[in-house]
Amino acid sequence: MSFSIVELVGYLASLLIVASLAMKSVVRLRVVSLLGSIVFVVYGVLLGSIPLIITNVAAAGLNIWYLRQEFRPDRDIGAVPIEAEAPFLQDFLSSHREDINRFHPGFSGPDDGDFVRLLTRDGLPAGAVIGRPDGTTLHLSLDYVMSAFRDSRIGAWLYGAGSTTFTAAGFTTVTAQPESEALRSYLLRQGFEETADGLTLTVS
Repeated sequence: MSFSIVELVGYLASLLIVASLAMKSVVRLRVVSLLGSIVFVVYGVLLGSIPLIITNVAAAGLNIWYLRQEFRPDRDIGAVPIEAEAPFLQDFLSSHREDINRFHPGFSGPDDGDFVRLLTRDGLPAGAVIGRPDGTTLHLSLDYVMSAFRDSRIGAWLYGAGSTTFTAAGFTTVTAQPESEALRSYLLRQGFEETADGLTLTVS
C-alpha cells in the first residue's frame, strides 16, 4: 500500500491533533495542537479546501492566543500560607501522592512548624512548597507542581520574582537534598548550585 504526499500530510496532521489530546500539560497540549493546526492548513492548501484552511487558521490563532496568555508576564501566580494540618492541604497532597512520589519518594507530609505555601495559578491550587526552617535557611522537603501546570514557569516565578515568598518569612537561603534526578535537574534550572550541603540557592 502506498500513500501520496497529500495523504501523508493529512495523517500527520491527524496524528498531532490526537496526540495533543493525550497531553497532561496545558502548554504541551497547546503547542502540539498548534502544530497540528498548521499541518492541517498545509493539508487544506494541498487539497484546495477553503473550509479546512479557514477552520485550522482559526484553531492555530486560538492556540497562539492561549499560549501567549500562558506566558504573559503578569500571569497570576501566588504562594498562599496554609497550616500544615489544614484539611485542604492534606487532601491536595493525598490526591497527588503518586505523582509527588516520582520526585519526592521520601516525602511523608508536613510537620508542625514547617514552612508551608500552597502554590496557585489564577487563584486555583497548582502545587505546594514545604520546608523545615533553620534560622535564615529553609531546607526544602517538597517542591511540587501539578503536571497540568508543570510547563507554566511556576518554578521560575517562585525562585525569581516570587522569591519574596521566602524573604518575607526571613529566609536568605534555600537548600535541597534531591531524591530524584528529575528534581535535581529542575532545581538546577531554577538557579540552585551544587554545594557540600546539597543544592543551595540564595534568595533576595
